[in-house]
Amino acid sequence: MDVIETQLLRTRDFYRAHAREYWDSTVRLDVHQLYEPFLKHLQKGRRILDAGCGSGRDTKAFLDRGYKVTAVDASPELAALASTFTGQDCKVLRFEDMEFQNEFDGIWACASLLHVPSSELADVLPRFIRALRPGGIMYVSLKEGVGEHVSEDGRLFSYYTADSFRHFLASFPLLREESFWKAEEVRSRTYRQSWLNFLLQKRVNQRD
Repeated sequence: MDVIETQLLRTRDFYRAHAREYWDSTVRLDVHQLYEPFLKHLQKGRRILDAGCGSGRDTKAFLDRGYKVTAVDASPELAALASTFTGQDCKVLRFEDMEFQNEFDGIWACASLLHVPSSELADVLPRFIRALRPGGIMYVSLKEGVGEHVSEDGRLFSYYTADSFRHFLASFPLLREESFWKAEEVRSRTYRQSWLNFLLQKRVNQRD
């Protein structure tokens, strides 16, 4: 077992051991200001993939607004809690195992790609692109920083700057940057985290 695989197992172990605690700490967070830039591209009734749904907070918000949502998460424990909360089944599925083909009008990847090692993102992102219909929109949020870091609780985090993520995206010409903004999370006097927010649109063809 290599270092990355070990770190990913420890990340999954964290969510297995702390699923209820994590659910309690995130399910009531008010992130409605993130929804509007994404949802303005999607008519009600369109299909959304909530990729890494966690507590199910965003899945429920989209369902309540009249969208059809497929929710997936790598953690069986979180998937079970999300299923109960949303009233629909959340699939246990890792990003690297996704095989969706042109199924979704929107993909919501809120604070979920940050657990994907940078060395594996080049395999994962094409799976997202294939899952998205031409003209579809994808929201991605990432922690701002440099490199990879294992936190004290054992979770692996991958950090990006706006420039480094754009450099990565340059290898995927089917995606066009629709908009970008930064936000700062302030949990306490001693903890501040800047987040990068990208809206990406899948081109109908590469000349768009």
